[in-house]
Amino acid sequence: MTTSSVVQKLWNYCNILRDDGLSYGDYLEQLTFLLFLKMADEQSRPPFNKKSPIPEKYSWPELLKRDGDELEIHYRHTLEELGKEPGLIGVIFRKAQNKIQDPAKLRRLIADLIDKEEWSSLDTDIKGDAYEGLLQKNAEDVKGGAGQYFTPRPLIRALVDVMQPQPGGTICDPACGTGGFLLIAHDFVRSHNKLDKKQLTFLNTEQLRGVELVDSVARLCCMNLVLHGIGSDATHVPVMVKDALAGKHGEYEMVLTNPPFGKKSSVTIVNEAGDEEKQSLVVHRDDFWASTSNKQLNFLQHVFTILKQHGRA
Repeated sequence: MTTSSVVQKLWNYCNILRDDGLSYGDYLEQLTFLLFLKMADEQSRPPFNKKSPIPEKYSWPELLKRDGDELEIHYRHTLEELGKEPGLIGVIFRKAQNKIQDPAKLRRLIADLIDKEEWSSLDTDIKGDAYEGLLQKNAEDVKGGAGQYFTPRPLIRALVDVMQPQPGGTICDPACGTGGFLLIAHDFVRSHNKLDKKQLTFLNTEQLRGVELVDSVARLCCMNLVLHGIGSDATHVPVMVKDALAGKHGEYEMVLTNPPFGKKSSVTIVNEAGDEEKQSLVVHRDDFWASTSNKQLNFLQHVFTILKQHGRA
């Protein structure tokens, strides 16, 4: 199976659900939940024989044996409960909701599409690139797409080629979106070096860190990285869900990022006259040179604070 055939297969089903008013983003999110559950189940069986991070009552077989309203209720409960779990599972399922209201279509997605494939046996490049393809399609969707979280990959590749990340050097993207910088930095380190087992383990579990403010984007990023073999150990979470500007979150040898840009940070309030007005949100930090509401300047200051001595960005 090729990358394009996997993308086409997954995307064709999305068009069916679009008739029910489901957006590309909603579909991609539901696909993420189900793929994670299916792959966790696959990896608990031969030849992988790993301990599943998913509690048995919320596992893939428990979904697969249900249909009708019982399936919809169980799926909704599964999403709610897994969102309370620690680590990678908690990030992927945090505030998760079922957006597929028709139990028959949910059943088809589970039994006819996801369950028919052995996703863990697919080459990492195929399943990872297929998911990247879906992210790109979602970013290109003019209605409700997430283009602001998807930096074009050729641009990222050019920047990573200039920066030339090295084995063992920690890398952070404090505005990671769907994970493009982390993913391409990983590919660069792996393809330009002969890594020993220790270096490869470090690359896949600890070398790369992202920060993302939006829950739904953080889950897409985590799944994108996991499908490419990054952070697939449930105890090593590659993405922190938080406001990067709220404070320092470590120090790194390299920062690769496309930070938010545009209008100044602000919040809408209701004034004494009962009218809505915008109020600037100024970031005050002791380690910043200037207190300002300018997003670009604040991220530039933040990047400087999380670089180690002689670090590069």
